[in-house]
Amino acid sequence: MKVEFAPLSIPLERRLQTASVVHWVFSFLGLGKIYFNVSLEKSLKDSLQTPNSVCVISPHGLLCLQLVKTAELDPSKNYVVGFHPHGVLVAGAFLNFCTEATGFSQLFPGLTPHMMMLTLWFRVPFFRDYLLSGGLVPSDKDSASYVLRRWGGGNVLVIAVGGAQEALDARPGAFTLLLKNRKGFVRLAMEHGAPLVPVFSFGENELFDQVDNPKGSWLRRTQHRLQQIMGISLPLFHARGVFQYSFGLLPYRRPIFTVVGKPIKVEKKHNPSQEEVDRLHQTYIEELCKLFEAHKTKYNVPEDRHLEFI
Repeated sequence: MKVEFAPLSIPLERRLQTASVVHWVFSFLGLGKIYFNVSLEKSLKDSLQTPNSVCVISPHGLLCLQLVKTAELDPSKNYVVGFHPHGVLVAGAFLNFCTEATGFSQLFPGLTPHMMMLTLWFRVPFFRDYLLSGGLVPSDKDSASYVLRRWGGGNVLVIAVGGAQEALDARPGAFTLLLKNRKGFVRLAMEHGAPLVPVFSFGENELFDQVDNPKGSWLRRTQHRLQQIMGISLPLFHARGVFQYSFGLLPYRRPIFTVVGKPIKVEKKHNPSQEEVDRLHQTYIEELCKLFEAHKTKYNVPEDRHLEFI
């Protein structure tokens, strides 16, 4: 295989952008494991040292990002945002809602985003503080309810609905969403009377290639089994490296356009029936499809491509 190396004449700014993305990828892949191992060797009586806050990446850097606003969000309300697709490393959700890389607070003044992440990582000392510094919250019902119950509104709960399982289907050209039977976030919104906001991140699945893992293959069965045991999926992904463009774990330099849809009005019901949840879930899917269809050609998605739900 021919290796294409990066030229030596690349400006310092581009090198710094690459370094920031290395930090971000490392945070997902290694930081939690390192803190976990360190915590086994250190006494809990040691003084707590909070890691640096989440790295902010320029919208014109290695990951070209744009947050697109299509409707106003009332800062006196709390919202449940459904983010799609998950992608391999949830890049669009993390960078748009956990940092000011794309100017979230300017586009949506008075609103504070809180992205949900697997509860597992919040059990790791030090890494937990790293996550909290970026505004992330554990993906359990108590944490979600805490955000949505806050008086005065202004809180946005961001949920990557497809979760770890959807990451196993994240590859360029894929528009398959794990949503057909994912209804917990809808029930949550109904219990708190929080409007639902569909979000689609165009380009999310274009950042990495993934080893072929069709359903029924030994690799997919192994990944599914590991997910059941650990709660996290292990997609075998690859893209480019730090000093060459042929292989590695850094994302391709491809743009992400995260489009925030209009809010769906939700009537508050303490104990909604399954029929009511199903009806609102169907409305959410319809609104998500409208959002995708209205913007897909702007972001280089062929006219004949449509969302598929599993």
